Amino acid sequence: MYTDKVIDHFRNPRNVGYLEDADGVAQIGDPRCGDYLFLFLGIRDNRITEARFLCRGCPAAIACASVTTELVTGKHVDDAWMVSDEAIVEALGGLPEEKQHCSNLGATALHAALFDYFERRNRQEPPPSGLDRPEATDEQRD
Repeated sequence: MYTDKVIDHFRNPRNVGYLEDADGVAQIGDPRCGDYLFLFLGIRDNRITEARFLCRGCPAAIACASVTTELVTGKHVDDAWMVSDEAIVEALGGLPEEKQHCSNLGATALHAALFDYFERRNRQEPPPSGLDRPEATDEQRD
């Protein structure tokens, strides 16, 4: 059902925990029910130097959160905008069809945390064309 990478990221999640003085923070999902993800970004000179997460969810949700932090650490913020649901699934070697929505948590949280970073800094440059502030979907709220 799950790839070896998904199992590895579930059993040995990377970058778990709270990040004190995070430069960008997002909460996606509903902690009262269902999957949820808190994502914290440390950013210096517009480069993501650290990404940490707290997550409650199924193995796929935890694996997606874990691999998201690996995908973005070291990236320039402009490049981090391009991390998508598909990139997260690909980095895990695939997900079962019924678990594809779990990748939305990672990408949506990342984009929300980047928006938070830019809003905190009152940065004038907008995100790349076509990106809007992420909103949690009904599926993520459930």
